[in-house]
Amino acid sequence: MARVATVEQDTLAQVLDTKVREGDLYERLADGAVRCFACGHRCLIKEGRRGICQVRYNREGRLYVPRGYAAAIQVDPTEKKPFFHFLPGSLALTFGMLGCDFHCGYCQNWLTSQTLRDPAAGVAPVDVAAEEMVYAGKRYGARLVVSSYNEPLITAEWAVEVFKVARAQGLHTAFVSNGNGTPEVLEYLRPWTEGYKIDLKSMNDRNYRALGGVLQHVLDTIKMVFAQGFWVEVVTLIVPGFNDSEAELKEAANFLAGISADIPWHVTAFHKDYKMTGHDNTSTRTLMRAAEIGYEAGLRYVYAGNLPGRTRSYEDTRCPGCGRTLIRRYGFQILENRIGPQGRCPDCATAIAGIWA
Repeated sequence: MARVATVEQDTLAQVLDTKVREGDLYERLADGAVRCFACGHRCLIKEGRRGICQVRYNREGRLYVPRGYAAAIQVDPTEKKPFFHFLPGSLALTFGMLGCDFHCGYCQNWLTSQTLRDPAAGVAPVDVAAEEMVYAGKRYGARLVVSSYNEPLITAEWAVEVFKVARAQGLHTAFVSNGNGTPEVLEYLRPWTEGYKIDLKSMNDRNYRALGGVLQHVLDTIKMVFAQGFWVEVVTLIVPGFNDSEAELKEAANFLAGISADIPWHVTAFHKDYKMTGHDNTSTRTLMRAAEIGYEAGLRYVYAGNLPGRTRSYEDTRCPGCGRTLIRRYGFQILENRIGPQGRCPDCATAIAGIWA
């Protein structure tokens, strides 16, 4: 992730409060309070207070939201998001702002996501226009523009502003999100957003509450995202001793298969990070067993990630019709892609779910 200089928390809050506009995703209530719809917390925010995310705040009875800056911008493989069925082999301009509605102890992007919550977090925002970011992405050959690094739901208005420019320039768009959504924010995003990657962190509500969320909100969001026609891929980071029991993995796989067998499920390896250093790193054996569970549940596309070259064919896309390998991968690198722009297996003509052209 691209990074700039850190700044003091109080100074950063003052700076961020100048890079805003009035939000779209809220309603005004009595006594100057507002109700925010950007994420599943649906914060009731009183005058002068902030939402759980710390970056959406009430001033004089109006909700102000982030706009016009980035804390991280990078062009990298679309597979890194990860999207494996969305223009494989392409590049994505990925941008992020500051703040999050969760506080996951293993967050790899905590310097941006935990801004104004953790005194050790926080990077200086850089002013940037939507047109500048899209131009930079096109210059470097990106085919997608992706909102990520922090939780994009809480900066949805800015993402839509950027995505409108990107779509006008012929680029695709996507969210990389924790999935703590609402019907209002998804309806707001849908006209401008094609892909939606969601982290399904656990099937245990107690685990979710320890991370700052509610399991049912995420399950509902996955259902809504699929029903509304986004291209959705789901990721479960397998953390030993936290969410790696066979029963929990089966529950996750069965839940996704019950929505659609065509949803790609990425089971990825945990590496010690941020505040979660007491758990072991995920073994190859555990990761491959999780992938097997996905296939046993009836999912057609299951991927084992974060251990390049160590999970046999579980990095590859195989045809659910004839079983032949269609895309060979090593980590985020495409070694071979036999799926044409029509999205069919060249051997048996089975349609392969995804966005291929």
